[in-house]
Amino acid sequence: MKWVFFLEALLLACFVLLSQVTAKNSEDIRCKCICPPYREVEGQIYKQNVSLKDCNCLHVVDPMPVDGKDVEAYCLRCECKYEERSSGTIKFTIIMYLSILGLLLLYMVYLTLLEPMLKRRLFGHSQLIQSDDDVGDQQPFANAHNVLSRSHSRSNVLNKVEHAQQRWRRQVQEQRKSVFDRHVVLS
Repeated sequence: MKWVFFLEALLLACFVLLSQVTAKNSEDIRCKCICPPYREVEGQIYKQNVSLKDCNCLHVVDPMPVDGKDVEAYCLRCECKYEERSSGTIKFTIIMYLSILGLLLLYMVYLTLLEPMLKRRLFGHSQLIQSDDDVGDQQPFANAHNVLSRSHSRSNVLNKVEHAQQRWRRQVQEQRKSVFDRHVVLS
């Protein structure tokens, strides 16, 4: 239930942010003129927030580094480009990226902190603690699949993953027993 509320709040925040960006900001459009060196004037890059029709050297280069008749020769050497970007798309992409990263961090916290506490509560603290003698003999989560399969909140896919995890744990414990107790390496 909390996840549904969190997801709704996230979607509402995305909608509000995107609705505020529908109008073009002055940072979304610009004209960029790259002027190479000319006589004793060194090369420079000029940027101005102007419309597409005003994207030329005369409207963008301010202050003009040359005087009089050299202005036309200087402007002919400059290359001006009109640039436009969508800050709404950029903001949406960043929000989605941070949201997914946040969900993954929450899942990591769940796996590292909450899941062990829940398993202790379900299966008892004494079953989780093993002595060195019991490694390979006692399965701490042997009845976990049976208990969790009875629960109606778990889906079939999660039960299959849990079963595969238990099978893998049994294989690892058998390998440890073979290597450390019997000194036999499995091939």
